[in-house]
Amino acid sequence: MNNKTFARQLEQRTRQFGITILKLSSSLPNTVEARVIKNQITKSGTSIGANYREANRSRSKKDFKNKIKISESEASETEYWIEIINDMNWIAKEKLKPVFKETRELLALFTSIANKL
Repeated sequence: MNNKTFARQLEQRTRQFGITILKLSSSLPNTVEARVIKNQITKSGTSIGANYREANRSRSKKDFKNKIKISESEASETEYWIEIINDMNWIAKEKLKPVFKETRELLALFTSIANKL
C-alpha cells in the first residue's frame, strides 16, 4: 500500500470514527454531568479526523507533524472520555468495547506516525 492509499483510508477511517463518536454521544443520558462529557467527547472524537485531513494538506513537514500530534492528542483525550463514560456506566460495556478498541488503534497509529517524523 502506498502513502496516498494509506492516507485516504485513514481519512475515511477517522471520519467514520467521528460519526461513531457522534452516535455514542447522542446516546448519553441527558444530565448536567453527561452533557459536559458529551460536549468534550464530541469535540475530541471528531477533531482526530479533521486534524488528520489538515495534516494531509499541510504546507510543510513541520505543519504536517504538528497536525499529526494534535490528532494523537485528541485520540488520547477521546480515550479518557470513553473511560469516564465506562466508569459512570452510562453506556453498556459491550457497546463501548469496539469504540474503545478503535480509539486505542487510532492513538497507536498517530503515535507511530509522529514518532517516525
